[in-house]
Amino acid sequence: MIKVGIVGGTGYTGVELLRILAVHPEVQVSCITSRSEAGMPVADMYPNLRGHYDLAFSEPDASVLKACDLVFFATPHGVAMRMVPELMAAGVRVVDLSADFRLKDLDVWADWYGMQHETPEWNERAVYGLPEVAREVIKEAQLVANPGCYPTAVQLGFLPLLENGLVDPGRLIADAKSGASGAGRQGKIGVLHGEIGESFKAYGASGHRHLPEIRQGLTDAASGRVGVTFVPHLLPMIRGIEATLYAEIKNTADFERLQELFESRYRDEPFVDVMPYGSHPETRSVRGANQCRMALHRQEDSNIVIVSSVIDNLVKGAAGQAVQNMNIMFGMKETQGLEAPALLP
Repeated sequence: MIKVGIVGGTGYTGVELLRILAVHPEVQVSCITSRSEAGMPVADMYPNLRGHYDLAFSEPDASVLKACDLVFFATPHGVAMRMVPELMAAGVRVVDLSADFRLKDLDVWADWYGMQHETPEWNERAVYGLPEVAREVIKEAQLVANPGCYPTAVQLGFLPLLENGLVDPGRLIADAKSGASGAGRQGKIGVLHGEIGESFKAYGASGHRHLPEIRQGLTDAASGRVGVTFVPHLLPMIRGIEATLYAEIKNTADFERLQELFESRYRDEPFVDVMPYGSHPETRSVRGANQCRMALHRQEDSNIVIVSSVIDNLVKGAAGQAVQNMNIMFGMKETQGLEAPALLP
């Protein structure tokens, strides 16, 4: 039985971790922290967890966290990097759901997050936890940086094209849309139902924090420099991401083998579903599931390949992928605790 702690348990990713881990047969959640809600029973804040947890939120306590086998950080950026060194020294393994360890270039990280990184030595040792790319390295990692939601949907959709050198890496476009839960649980006027209902907008079109993470992953896949335009949008729904991806194929004859290529690339991946050519994946088909569904398209007489990629931003885009990484790190069945199908309707 793996003893787990969660730092930052009152946000959407924190409660999603609790929901998933509640039915994981090899995990015991021993502590969950929240400075603002310390003392409140978890089930009082999240009634869907009544009967599953007797825990109450507590102040972060290093001595308690160091008794865990693994600690999840579901915290704002800047928190994990300050707490990780003490846990690492005690031999605790960590999956960080924030952005603290995702970028290898710390000058870029400082530009986007407005602070200097405090633990560069641990940033160098962190493993970027996209299982479909780094599974073997994740197995041995002590510190895993869980990918962001948009970067997960975008990278998985582009990977087969870039790994095989089939498209112009300098002309990539990611047009992505997310539900409001991607902005977190804090009270913000811009994500109130009265503000986003019956509306649809782009945001961060001049630059978004997930852009350097996307660029980093695609650069690795292409083994060279990429040019990517990424524009996120806010949809009037709670959860889900759809990323429509565009790339210019070098040889139009390669269109004939793209479907087979994608199916072959992801055939053994338990959480990537390549749908029949011309399908239109829906966000509701992955709601609550640790699944990425994708499909290929081409318009008449065009040299542009179109990939539609959908995930649940709170599951494969956050908590579910974090549990997937934990399973890999501890040699458990990778799908453990993540086998439930999506919720419909």
